[in-house]
Amino acid sequence: MSTLSTPSVLHWPRTLFARLALILVVGLALAQTFSFLLTMRERDDSMTHVMMGYVEREVASSVALLDHLPANERAAWLPRLARRSYEFILGPGESGAPPDARLSERFARSIDEGIGKQYPLTVNMVPGDKERFQVHLKLSDGSPLTIDMRPMVGAPMSGWLPLVLALQLLVLGACCWLAVRLATRPLKQLAKAADALGPDLKAQRLPESGPDEVARAAKAFNAMQDRVSMYMTQRMQILAAITHDLQTPITRMRLRVDVMDDDATGAKLQQDLKEMESLVKEGVTYARTLHGTNEPARRIDPDALFESIVDDYLDAGQDVSLRGSIGGALMAPPQALKRVLGNLVDNAIKYAGAAEIEVATRDDGRAVISVLDRGPGIPAESLDAVFEPFVRLESSRNRQTGGTGLGLAIARQLTLAMDATLTLHQRDGGGLEARLVLRQAS
Repeated sequence: MSTLSTPSVLHWPRTLFARLALILVVGLALAQTFSFLLTMRERDDSMTHVMMGYVEREVASSVALLDHLPANERAAWLPRLARRSYEFILGPGESGAPPDARLSERFARSIDEGIGKQYPLTVNMVPGDKERFQVHLKLSDGSPLTIDMRPMVGAPMSGWLPLVLALQLLVLGACCWLAVRLATRPLKQLAKAADALGPDLKAQRLPESGPDEVARAAKAFNAMQDRVSMYMTQRMQILAAITHDLQTPITRMRLRVDVMDDDATGAKLQQDLKEMESLVKEGVTYARTLHGTNEPARRIDPDALFESIVDDYLDAGQDVSLRGSIGGALMAPPQALKRVLGNLVDNAIKYAGAAEIEVATRDDGRAVISVLDRGPGIPAESLDAVFEPFVRLESSRNRQTGGTGLGLAIARQLTLAMDATLTLHQRDGGGLEARLVLRQAS
């Protein structure tokens, strides 16, 4: 029973660079936000304490002044004694419930502590305004006096502060980006070097410098390249030695078969010896393609190359045709490209008796070379397996039917060395398409 995974709402970045940068930037942004909020809260609390002490002293002084002034002069002094957070009213003011807001309670308690002992007072909220209350008291001559309070929290924030905070966050983000880039650059270089390590084992060596961990990783990767190259060279030497040593006994056996009296048995032995010689040669060819090709890529005229290949097959009496053209130059090693196309055409002729080469240019500028046939084809589940060495879908070891199982493997290795792609596809109506995609010359 298959289980369907629920798609995640958040799309986690795929690259390590993006993940580390996101974590650091978001973490710093959250830390800065919390720090700012806590700082502003402490700032507001400190300013509130300062303002409460200031209001307590100022209100006490103002009430004492109004109490000592003649009644007819008090109104003129009210605008002078008014402040941003409170003002005086000569009258009973408004009635209401006791203050229940936290800030109003604190200011009312502070005023009560400042003047409540000399002037009995009452405090109530102003209806419709949560943070506004009035203090009612009577002066020495019995005149009512009301203090209308609008307590303020701290001091207003400067207009340039948000800009400074935004610039600070940008600087932190840039530092995070630079730090993550420096930290992940060696990994990117290592991945690039690993991708460039092709069959020729001539990838660019990593610089063994930088932090200790980076230098050790680069040194280990370079040492790995050297070991792999040494192993491949040793294997090539062994195969070359085996091939050389096998050629001599095979030649002697063929000479002895030629002088045999039994023609029927001799013909069979000759065929077996030919297959052995072919197997040895193709095995060495495959081993060499694993180590890349020493032939450099150069600009070639693909249409002329394809026409020459088709003419060679026609001269040999094979049914091979060419359709389409590229019309531009290709960057590829010509002999390797010719070997790949030859293997594909030979494979098509072997199983279908005829082959058709179709060439075209894609919209992205790459050249597509297709070798088509109407043979029995290959099952879909085996389209990739046939590129493995010595894999044959036919159990016969006769070269005329099953072959050695190295033709497509050699073609795939040469294709990788050319930085191209080779794939197999089933054709509508039966048959097989071998599709080779190469880059055109710029």
